[in-house]
Amino acid sequence: MLLLGIDVGSTTCKYVLTDEKGNILDKAYERHNTKQAEKVLEFLLRLEGQYGLKPGRDRVYITGSGGGFIGSLVGARFVQEVVAVATAVERLHPDVRFVSEIGGEDMKTIFIKEQEGKRNRQVYMQNVCAGGTGTFIEKVGRKLGIPPEVLSQMDYEGYTLHRISSKCGIFAEADVNSLVKAGIATEEIIASLFEAVVYQNLAQLTKGNTPLPKVLLLGGPNLFFKGLQQAWRVHLQRLWKERGVGDFSKEEMEKLVIVPENSLYYASLGCVFTALEEEGGAYTGHERLRWWVEEGQYEQKLKEGKRGLVNSEEELEEFKRKYSYVVENRIVPKKAREVIIGCDFGSTTAKAVCITPQKEIVFSCYTLSKGNPIEDAKEIFRRIKDYLGDGRVLALGLTGYGKDLLKDVLGADVAVVETVAHATAGLHFFPDADCICDVGGVDVKIMILRQGSVVDFRLNSQCSSGNGAFLQGVAERFNIPLGDIADRAFSAKAMPNFTMGCGVFLQSDIVNQQRKGWKAEEILAGLCHVLPLNVWVYAGNINNLAQVGKKFILQGGTHKNLAVVKSQIDFIRSKVPEAEIYVHPYSGEAGAIGAALIALEHYQKHGKTNFRGFSTIEELTYKATTSKDTVCHWCPINCQRSFIDVHIGEGEGRPWSKVPLSPGWVRLIVNNACPKGLVEDEKELKVVREKMERVKNEFPNIADLVKKEAFRVPARQKVH
Repeated sequence: MLLLGIDVGSTTCKYVLTDEKGNILDKAYERHNTKQAEKVLEFLLRLEGQYGLKPGRDRVYITGSGGGFIGSLVGARFVQEVVAVATAVERLHPDVRFVSEIGGEDMKTIFIKEQEGKRNRQVYMQNVCAGGTGTFIEKVGRKLGIPPEVLSQMDYEGYTLHRISSKCGIFAEADVNSLVKAGIATEEIIASLFEAVVYQNLAQLTKGNTPLPKVLLLGGPNLFFKGLQQAWRVHLQRLWKERGVGDFSKEEMEKLVIVPENSLYYASLGCVFTALEEEGGAYTGHERLRWWVEEGQYEQKLKEGKRGLVNSEEELEEFKRKYSYVVENRIVPKKAREVIIGCDFGSTTAKAVCITPQKEIVFSCYTLSKGNPIEDAKEIFRRIKDYLGDGRVLALGLTGYGKDLLKDVLGADVAVVETVAHATAGLHFFPDADCICDVGGVDVKIMILRQGSVVDFRLNSQCSSGNGAFLQGVAERFNIPLGDIADRAFSAKAMPNFTMGCGVFLQSDIVNQQRKGWKAEEILAGLCHVLPLNVWVYAGNINNLAQVGKKFILQGGTHKNLAVVKSQIDFIRSKVPEAEIYVHPYSGEAGAIGAALIALEHYQKHGKTNFRGFSTIEELTYKATTSKDTVCHWCPINCQRSFIDVHIGEGEGRPWSKVPLSPGWVRLIVNNACPKGLVEDEKELKVVREKMERVKNEFPNIADLVKKEAFRVPARQKVH
């Protein structure tokens, strides 16, 4: 008789095959890529062929987030995951008192206590957020460009630690992004990530109880990441000393905090040990599971969810034929002697376009943000210089979050509010538009127009729901490249129902849907389908789309995803059947195009530019400071800002600052989570107030000031 223990986890499937005495014959640990049932079927067919796993004779016990339903199809007895792990621990490590198991998308801690000769278990789980789990650690590693084999060997000890949220994956990711932009060393970020994971376990999943030695670390992350093991030992060493458990040396901690060789298989082993102690779990064969994989799951999913994004291959082909230009359009460089430059310095990318005085788009380029706006600007203008050669720049316009920071540094003629820039770009191609919907990487902008003017707009930049970065992040979790999202989403025959709203809750919903057996492509299809609700209703607060108008323009980088475009069109048409819907021909560059067009208007009016020149930008001298003196204290988040000081020969300096700034230098403040962070501290606030008081004293009647400013010609623009 053979005994088979299967663990169907959130990201991987494991099995342990033993003889009737519990001697291990075979084991496996493999990713299922959201295809849990398919992977278990693969396991069973393999074991039937290699070891003669036989229905009616052999027994199967199963556990894990996806084990209950799959087990019912093959006759397996289900064992609750914590019970399975605890059973294995008590059998193999009778002296262990605390267990931490970190999986792909969940975490659990187990306290094992002796009371009156009996063992009691206290279990605490975190399974609604992927923050702090193996999936999140891997995601950060990919973001930082760290190969898995290198990430596994990175250390915790010996590095400066920075704050990373230990409660929420969304906030933790934002913290990591801020550290990257601040130029923090990769090693320090990873060490800080290990710190956050262990802190979350000890602060959130112990409920005030003290873990006692010996401690057992289970699960892939605890096994694979050397730095995570170090963080556990450092924290527990400190905790035990503080709480009077014992003052242990580093060598003693190695023996008291154990990472067993088979740590990946403890749930599977627990299933086998349970089978040794009781009857049941007679294997009924793989046929019903095969039927479920090939036919049954789709029927069930249609009852729980809905059909996919397209009803037929013909519908998909017709849609792609009409909208393929969204993906295929490229701005082809054309030689020009005189250009107007428009730049969009966003939170994740910097984009630029060049147009001629006749409004022809002749060049474009972009770069991923390095977290330093000066370096982003230098990279962009190097590429423009290479294209333009000895050509002439007539004007420069900026938009995006970096517009105000860089206006004086680059000598921009206009710094355009994002909504205005995007509206201008949309109206340039579609002058009779009623509404422009721009969905970017981190924000959503809806502009309602009447006769070519913006009469109302909605802006959402504080929530990850409905934006491109959220969709991309989910795809990365499933190891799906950005360019493949649409095709994978279109391939889904069914998709789960997602509720619109907060990105944090949506993350939890994804985890739950995955546990129900929904595959990666089905989840992506469901997210594309709910995106319009998040854009129009949740972010835009527009419940009656018919009142907006009939001609809709879709733009922004997220609309280069055809699955999103299909969902948007279907949603708008369901609310406004007669709607005309167009996608901007250069949706990703819309902001930069708008900035260039407005800069052109400036040039036509004034006939000159403030642009400092390519050589001046290339030679910009700056210094960056990230320290305790740059931390923002305007709210409890305490953003770790960076001060980037640039020498441009102008500026009053900041002699009062904790980080002094000499005259002739200007300061850019970056990596702040809100506009408050642009004010350095209380001292700057005092300086600002003093300036306001001087203005107030000089112009007791505000009308006098308005009159003066209205007719003032800036010094650099005076007409001679």
